[in-house]
Amino acid sequence: MWENMPLATYFRPQKLAEFIGQEKIIGANTWLYQAIKEDRVPSLIFWGPPGSGKTTLAFIIAKETKAEFVEFSATESGIKDLKIVVDRAKSSQRLGQKTFLFIDEIHRWNKAQQDALLPQVENGTITLIGATTENPSFAVNGALLSRVKVVVLEALEPSSLEKIIKLAAKRLNIKLAKDIAGLIAQMANGDARKALGILESAYKHEGEITAQLVKDIINKPGLLYDKKGEEHYNLISALHKSMRGHNADAAIYYLARMLEAGEDPLYVARRLIRFASEDIGLANNSALMLATAAYDACHKIGLPECAVNLAHCVAYLAKSPKSVAVYEAYLSAQAEVQKSGNLPVPLYLRNAPTKLMKELDYGKNYKYTPHQDDSNQEYLPEKIKGKKFLP
Repeated sequence: MWENMPLATYFRPQKLAEFIGQEKIIGANTWLYQAIKEDRVPSLIFWGPPGSGKTTLAFIIAKETKAEFVEFSATESGIKDLKIVVDRAKSSQRLGQKTFLFIDEIHRWNKAQQDALLPQVENGTITLIGATTENPSFAVNGALLSRVKVVVLEALEPSSLEKIIKLAAKRLNIKLAKDIAGLIAQMANGDARKALGILESAYKHEGEITAQLVKDIINKPGLLYDKKGEEHYNLISALHKSMRGHNADAAIYYLARMLEAGEDPLYVARRLIRFASEDIGLANNSALMLATAAYDACHKIGLPECAVNLAHCVAYLAKSPKSVAVYEAYLSAQAEVQKSGNLPVPLYLRNAPTKLMKELDYGKNYKYTPHQDDSNQEYLPEKIKGKKFLP
């Protein structure tokens, strides 16, 4: 009975025909669909958000190709477990049986553990299917990555989630009022496991499944976010680019996404200070002062109060005129320093605190600008005399 296990586990599709969503990668005319049907699936890395079907798809692939399916959790397994599977896989291979090794959260395996997979994947002893929510470019060793095909799964569309919810409800004789499936799909944020979890909680609650009950169960939409992962960088990039593009509405939206998901407001405030000089600069010197004040506000009062201070700053920066002259000037000067090295400072610009330095003409002929015109005085080293960094 399904009551003895999570609904998401009980309702997991057993065949390719039952899999809902991800049509771009598993639709009838896709490469992966054909590879499964023709039993030529290579080692894969499934990269996608929680509840997008990574584990389910791995299980279906093994079942459709009649291969042995071994499942690891990267947090609970290691090289010792791998050796046992490899020995068994070699025996199965001699009998013409393939072995699919599924490693959930493969990004949690360290370099040595991932390296141990290399010879087994390369010689075909096992067919690896790794699952990760992290960008494989950063989370998987380059050597292993070169031996597998990365398949990107997206968060499930609300329409797909609605189909899953309605099918589960129908199969289990759960009556849903109009629009409840759509509401659950919206609240699940692309996660099939979460959608079925909401349905299960609602079903176990006595009485009618209403919109208010669903909202009470979920409390608020779950927000996909990892402070050290890719989504963190996606959102801060979107915030930065929205401000650069003068779109205050989008900028405030991405700010809210970050703060509501638990981002440190001081991190956002530091980025705003950087933006004030990098993208606004001399076009509006007040931007840096406001960004610094917003950081101070975050430091003093914290969340939730400081959210409005950050929103104030974000809107101001988005609407402010932009100039990257200072930023580009620094990059140009940086490149010149790296190219020309430690060029000597002109003698007349050097400090002369000792008698010897004065005898060596340190500071000699320097024009003290409050008293005399310095229009002919050169400030850069001789080798790059007259060079311009600011337009």
